[in-house]
Amino acid sequence: MTREQAWQLLCEWTPSESLRKHALSVEAAMRFYARKYEENEEEWGIVGLLHDFDYERYPTAEDHPFRGVEHLRTLGVPEEWLQAILAHADYTGVAPESNMAKALLASDELTGLITATVYVLPSRKLADLKPESVRKRMKESGFARKVNRADIMRGAELLEIPLEEHIANVIQAMRDVAPDLGL
Repeated sequence: MTREQAWQLLCEWTPSESLRKHALSVEAAMRFYARKYEENEEEWGIVGLLHDFDYERYPTAEDHPFRGVEHLRTLGVPEEWLQAILAHADYTGVAPESNMAKALLASDELTGLITATVYVLPSRKLADLKPESVRKRMKESGFARKVNRADIMRGAELLEIPLEEHIANVIQAMRDVAPDLGL
């Protein structure tokens, strides 16, 4: 599957602009970590792009990401990609074993927290965001309530990097696509 095919599939299954922007954020983070681990940046980016592509059609824990993985399997998507997508949701029972799966789990929720933190900046620009601001907001339980902080911390642990470094990495990755995110 090419990046263009993945984008088309995402757009077909995901009408929401906000979820598409989330996918672009996670794709950027995955590309960053692929470079860091000297892995295939295109493949990792596609996994980031597609990890939630079925969410709007199948938003329940019984269906997401299972239904999307079923569809991707029919398209011949590599099993490593499917395992990473399954592992990004702890309720699937699939453990994040590969670096790809660990990076996806680590980046998914963090991109949402970063985006929410940018929205409260006076400039509303990712270029002005400091990792310390994200860390501070992470401690506020009432801020971006739906963001799973435990997944963010667990992800940094799985990647074996300090949380502050992980936050800085994902901010940097998202800055590369800030215009596409409207940030």
